[in-house]
Amino acid sequence: MTRKLFGTDGVRGVAGELITAELALALGKAATHRCGAARPQVLIVRDTRESGEMLAAALAAGVATAGGDALLGWVLPTPAAALLVKRYRFDLAVVISASHNPYQDNGIKFFAADGYKLSDEDELEIEAELARTGVSDGGAQRFGRIRELRGAHEDYLRELHSRFSGLDLAGVKVLLDCANGATYRIAPEIFKRLGAEVSALAVSPDGCNINENCGSTHVAQLAEHVVSAGHDIGFAFDGDGDRVLAVDRNGAIVDGDELMALAALHLRERDGFAGKGVVVTVMTNYGFHTAMSDAGIEVACTSVGDRYVLEELRKRNWSFGGEQSGHIIDMSFNSTGDGIAGALLTLEALAGRDLTERAAMRKLPQRLVNVPVRDRASFANAATVNDAVRAEDEALSGRGRVLVRPSGTEPLVRVMVEAPTDEEAELACERLVALVRTELG
Repeated sequence: MTRKLFGTDGVRGVAGELITAELALALGKAATHRCGAARPQVLIVRDTRESGEMLAAALAAGVATAGGDALLGWVLPTPAAALLVKRYRFDLAVVISASHNPYQDNGIKFFAADGYKLSDEDELEIEAELARTGVSDGGAQRFGRIRELRGAHEDYLRELHSRFSGLDLAGVKVLLDCANGATYRIAPEIFKRLGAEVSALAVSPDGCNINENCGSTHVAQLAEHVVSAGHDIGFAFDGDGDRVLAVDRNGAIVDGDELMALAALHLRERDGFAGKGVVVTVMTNYGFHTAMSDAGIEVACTSVGDRYVLEELRKRNWSFGGEQSGHIIDMSFNSTGDGIAGALLTLEALAGRDLTERAAMRKLPQRLVNVPVRDRASFANAATVNDAVRAEDEALSGRGRVLVRPSGTEPLVRVMVEAPTDEEAELACERLVALVRTELG
């Protein structure tokens, strides 16, 4: 069976259309039913979207209908839910967020008692429970309670401070872009507690401005301000706080690949990381693989999506991985991507050096083009295209790579080429894009 409602990161869609109060209530009830505890304790947190309050209320009602207690943690980053569900020994955590999507969207994702996102099988069980009970079916014989969870904000700060207690940021001028999202209070506060001179952008959420020309999907504003105001470093988070990108003092954007390379080399030196490995996705730059090979660190690749990175980390019993987009997962601290922890890990890895001196990897020039096609499924049987992809990849063997794949959700084929020079990457990409358009467009 395949999931119909859940995607790679919970249930997500336009608030009021797919993501309704009725659906939230039903999901809250179904997920609570399957917990199996006598009186499940369920943490609910959200980002700053205007639809979040409505959905939190509906989810809480669903939890209480099923006989569980709903604990409202209000606005907190996604990684806080993963940490706090374990700290409080709750049975379930629910995050209401659509991450980097525009404010009109929202989503619902679940974390189990161990702090990990629910598996595909768990989500299938919730969908089956939903199909059995629906919205109007009766709940428990006794209803649960709904109450505010006080101190959750400070508890997450305390966890961050404890992990990075040895990091002295005195005199470091840091600029943060909090995307008008879930990190808008916590991120500036933890940097201040560690001694940094903190300035912040996009820290005035109004319910409709989350991710709007700000955050990790719009880093240009941060880069401009870092340079113009003379900051040492900048970090941009996404709306729910599980991603981070960086900007150095010269305005250069540093993506997740470079941040992971820097952190992996640091963790190897600190914890004897050699002999273990890093899990990344197929989108990770070829230069990362070269740098890790030179350092004696094994690399495993997965499909795009932080849930797949986590699955592979757990399978191999490794602790570190992430995505080019800025999901950085250090399982010695948290069981999901944590943007604030990723930023602090970057500064810990730099050990007082400037980000311009990072030199952890040589990033190869990359070209990525999304090509509209009639049917993305037809890519699998397009022999001419696949033969050309293999030929281009063989021509770059040992120097770069080619990745051409259909989108998982849109009628697109994504063509990516990495090569030693901009010109070589551009020409190879142009050839493949033209062929995909001719054969599949």
